[in-house]
Amino acid sequence: MAPAESGLLDVAALRAKCEFIASTNADYRDRMRSELLAALKAVNTAGRARAQELLSEDGSGLRCAARISWLQDQIISVLHDFTLNHVFSAGRAPESTRLAVAAVGGYGRGTLAPGSDIDLLFLLPARPAAWSEPAIEFMLYILWDLGFKVGHATRSIEECISLSRSDMTIRTATLEARYICGAASLFEELTLRFDREIVRNTGPEFIAAKLAERDERHRKAGDTRYLVEPNIKEGKGGLRDLHTLFWIAKYFYHVRDPAELVKLGVLSRKEYELFRKAEDFLWAVRCHMHFLTGKAEERLSFDIQREIAACLGYQPHPGLSSVERFMKHYFLVAKDVGDLTRIFCATLEDQQAKDAPGLTGVISRFTRRRRRKIAGTLDFVEDHGRITIANADVFRNDPVNLIRLFHIADINGLEFHPDALKQVTRSLRLINNALRENEEANRLFLSILTSPRDPTFLLRRMNEAGVLGRFIPDFGKIVAMMQFNMYHHYTVDEHLIRSVGVLAGIDRGREKDAHPLTYQIMPSIEDRVALYVAVLLHDIAKGRPEDHSVAGAKVARKLCPRFGLTPKQTELVVWLIEEHLTMSMVAQTRDLNDRKTILDFAEKVQSMERLKMLLVLTVCDIRAVGPGVWNGWKGQLLRTLYYETELVISGGFSELSRGERAKFARETLREALADWSVKERTAYARLHYDPYLLTVPLEDQVRHARFIREVDRAKQPLATMVQTHSFHAITEITVLSPDHPRLLTVIAGACAAAGANIVDAQIFTTSDGRALDTILVNRAFADDADEMRRAATIGRMIEDVLSGRKRLPEVIATRARGRRRSRAFTVQPAVTISNTLSNKFTVIEIECLDRPGLLSEVTAVLSDLSLDIASAHITTFGEKVIDTFYVTDLVGQKVTNESRQANITARLKAVMADEPDELRDRMPPGMIAPAAAAQRKAKAQQ
Repeated sequence: MAPAESGLLDVAALRAKCEFIASTNADYRDRMRSELLAALKAVNTAGRARAQELLSEDGSGLRCAARISWLQDQIISVLHDFTLNHVFSAGRAPESTRLAVAAVGGYGRGTLAPGSDIDLLFLLPARPAAWSEPAIEFMLYILWDLGFKVGHATRSIEECISLSRSDMTIRTATLEARYICGAASLFEELTLRFDREIVRNTGPEFIAAKLAERDERHRKAGDTRYLVEPNIKEGKGGLRDLHTLFWIAKYFYHVRDPAELVKLGVLSRKEYELFRKAEDFLWAVRCHMHFLTGKAEERLSFDIQREIAACLGYQPHPGLSSVERFMKHYFLVAKDVGDLTRIFCATLEDQQAKDAPGLTGVISRFTRRRRRKIAGTLDFVEDHGRITIANADVFRNDPVNLIRLFHIADINGLEFHPDALKQVTRSLRLINNALRENEEANRLFLSILTSPRDPTFLLRRMNEAGVLGRFIPDFGKIVAMMQFNMYHHYTVDEHLIRSVGVLAGIDRGREKDAHPLTYQIMPSIEDRVALYVAVLLHDIAKGRPEDHSVAGAKVARKLCPRFGLTPKQTELVVWLIEEHLTMSMVAQTRDLNDRKTILDFAEKVQSMERLKMLLVLTVCDIRAVGPGVWNGWKGQLLRTLYYETELVISGGFSELSRGERAKFARETLREALADWSVKERTAYARLHYDPYLLTVPLEDQVRHARFIREVDRAKQPLATMVQTHSFHAITEITVLSPDHPRLLTVIAGACAAAGANIVDAQIFTTSDGRALDTILVNRAFADDADEMRRAATIGRMIEDVLSGRKRLPEVIATRARGRRRSRAFTVQPAVTISNTLSNKFTVIEIECLDRPGLLSEVTAVLSDLSLDIASAHITTFGEKVIDTFYVTDLVGQKVTNESRQANITARLKAVMADEPDELRDRMPPGMIAPAAAAQRKAKAQQ
């Protein structure tokens, strides 16, 4: 359906109405203008509404963009004619004095998104009439009043030509200029002069500029097309990449329609259809985004992904929600755009050569090709530092060459010639079961995966060319697959490739500072091959109905023998994939000072080799999730778990009784305070119960001692102390206060109000009825001075709430107003109560959607239920939080009564679901009231 036939606008009726407005308001300029504005606004609103209806009916993004562009053309044409005929009486002016109005930018291509800017060029003759600029101003003000964002330039032909020589942006805009209305002969003259004076013989210069511009745009956007909140216009694999191809084609091949590239042999018919399908899909998504948000929204954020998926008609499948299926389609399209770019660049190389290797290097003037033989092969040659095929039958004659190409590139340190990758993409049908089972092909693949150079680069090239997904069909199933959550920043395939990259960095010794333990143990790992395979495959079964760790182990059991791994190696890979989340979850959600935690984990791991490999796999997995996910605190937790488990596995766990160890720790603390008086040392050593002495490092015990002495001498009822740990990326806040059952609730609420994310909490009671609680929060600033100022602010907030100067519900509400990002997600609240994870405590684990103040509300419920919290472990996975609490009842015993456990579960689920709870309204204004330490004292003495 052509835009003119789509019912968007009756142009004749609009012109008739404008004539009527002019004739009835000839003497009333202001009224004429307001009626004109109202008429144009009405047809614009109705036309765009109709365009949205048609988009929902036929689903074509290109047609929608063309319809809106056509509608805009008609409005501008009518406005132009009205301005000249009725505002400035210039309708009969000589052709030589009239101006032309042209669309430029995306609008110049005849496509326009609902919220996009209207880019116009007002082209003036050599001797413009006096009315020209006032007429342009009148038109612009009308367009602005209509609500359009108008980008405009007013130039003569000479100015356009002159500026196009020096400014590549203006050159591109002029290249895309499209006549709308006015003096057609003026626009034709510009087109002829631009082709003759600017375009001719400057193809390489333009191509170099556009590719460099594209590379910089990709760099700013994260240099990957697999970000889970992509920019559909500017991101890698987005519309702007297709536009770049069109600009180059139009400039270098002098084509007006991409279809002409098929006749020129640049693209095959199938590749052109892929171009059109990709463009149509991206335009459909973009138009829906603009209609949905009512603005020029180009970032496909989590907040709108679900609604866009619904607009496009996606339905859920087992293992994948509708939004995940939609986003997978998006990323596959982005990958297609990458394929088209590679194929297009390969054809350009038939006439151009590059100064530097790489698909994104700068294209130079035509130079004679220089090909060099590569030792050990007749099928591939080197061309300017890039590997390419020796002849067109290389892959057909021996399909193993589809894998060998990447292996030879690796061992010779070569980049890939775009022509080679184009032929790879066109030969994917040769990757069949015979090739997958080929012993040599699998040997070469393992060599690529475990390369001592850069396996990430090779795997990404194999993935982009489609080889990886065809050679490993299970990998092909997770190509372009996203997970609809705020935790994972990349698609699953990109995450796996980045995981291998982290492993390669550790293996090469490049991660010594960031990961000292993995750097230390990596050389002692006996089976590098099994570890690399496990890292590549650990998430390969994502998107299936069953648990991806279990399903992934099944995939590995099938794949490993094919790769040539021994039965022993296969079982090791299978175990690593089955347990690849275990170490992370134990480290982040369990009390590592509880011996049973370590014993249970050691029983699962059983050997030092497994422990080492699981640690490395865990680090690679977390590091590859996305920027900012890994921090030093997670590293410290993993190191602690590793060292404690190592002691158990090696038989080095202390056999001393708990009482003997506590007695020794107390004496050690007395000796460390040698500069104190005997009376002070004795009194302070008696201040702490055994759990404190056995779990807190001596260095921190001494620091706490000096802190408490200073507070006592100043006769302060409560105080806070802060310390930064830059390597661990955490900040420690120690609170000394009269004990109270809701103390952790208040501290958590104050931290939430200050914007601090708690990652762990140690809770201790002193023998004189005070609480000594240490809260660990994520670091916010790189500079220690800045972080100390922030920590001091948090400390003051805690003191203000504890003393009653501020009310907790009010300060949390203030913080919550600025954060509703998680509304796009749902996490079913879950509560698990276990008495088997600890010998002394009942372990309560909650899982739900995160929100400001949640931890404070949950701990308030636990206190209300007469539960005493011994330690809290807070873990956030994007929008989801998993909090673990080690608790006892008032007399220090586990909670074993089933009805009481059911009540705990019900109350916690209610608060997690953000349902009303009168408890929050009963929160006392201050917590400095007489101490209520009895219930924690019983626990502290255990």
